Amino acid sequence: MGSKYGTIIMGPAGAGKTTFCSALIQHLRNNKRSCYYINLDPAAEDFAYEPDLDIKELISLEDVMEELHLGPNGGLIYCFEFLLENLDFLTEPLEQVGEEYLIIIDMPGQIELYTHVPIVPSLVRALTKGSLNISMCAAYLLESTFIVDRAKFFAGTLSAMSAMLMVELPHVNVLSKMDLVKGQMARKELKRYIEPDVSLLQDMPESGLVFEYRDGVDNGDAEEVAKGDMFGRLNRAVGQLIDDFSLVSFLKLDVQDEDSVGAVLSYIDDAIQFHEAQEPREPNDEVDDGDMG
Repeated sequence: MGSKYGTIIMGPAGAGKTTFCSALIQHLRNNKRSCYYINLDPAAEDFAYEPDLDIKELISLEDVMEELHLGPNGGLIYCFEFLLENLDFLTEPLEQVGEEYLIIIDMPGQIELYTHVPIVPSLVRALTKGSLNISMCAAYLLESTFIVDRAKFFAGTLSAMSAMLMVELPHVNVLSKMDLVKGQMARKELKRYIEPDVSLLQDMPESGLVFEYRDGVDNGDAEEVAKGDMFGRLNRAVGQLIDDFSLVSFLKLDVQDEDSVGAVLSYIDDAIQFHEAQEPREPNDEVDDGDMG
């Protein structure tokens, strides 16, 4: 068996990960490329394309929550711990996947998996080492509507950077759902988010960092907090951390635009060196649609 190539699609809930996977599969089909689609979200139910391998065949979040009386986050962590104890469920089918396939792994939206606990790094090591030796790129999606709230955008950017450091893979960061913000911001201003500009946090009123003083509760240092000073210093510190590492920049994604999907895929292909390993194809070569996820 030759080399294997894949991408792991990560990001917070609602970022459009499964929608991007569907658009990616459709784009691959349109370009006569094969893929192997894996769903690792034990709570996911609706798919435009049926996964070739689905974690729910091994364990589901609903069953775990019902039988072990766990909440959604605790149940999800349990599901992944169970997967790590039964990795042959994942590795054995992947042994049969050839180098012409792009393995697409659709992940759940709880960012704790990428930023707080070592579960996903352990999974990645199992896939990229040993007999599988998959050349893999992580794609971290962040919803473009985050740019409306600057502090929220930089919190999302920090989570992307944390995932980059934890997972230790070639990485592309993607601002998804660009169609939702189209025409709402000048191109020059948008560039300050594509290449995160921490000076955006200097303008506190526009950042939405407003504290409401409430009677009858502990407001801490009321004078300082009411002015937003504490929030301002915290967010500037987060911004400075992001700037110091200088790791995060974003690609723009509109899944309704096939050129946009293709552009993101080209970065993934470059990161995993997919095309370098492919043999030249004859113009009339066809790929059987039944072999694609």
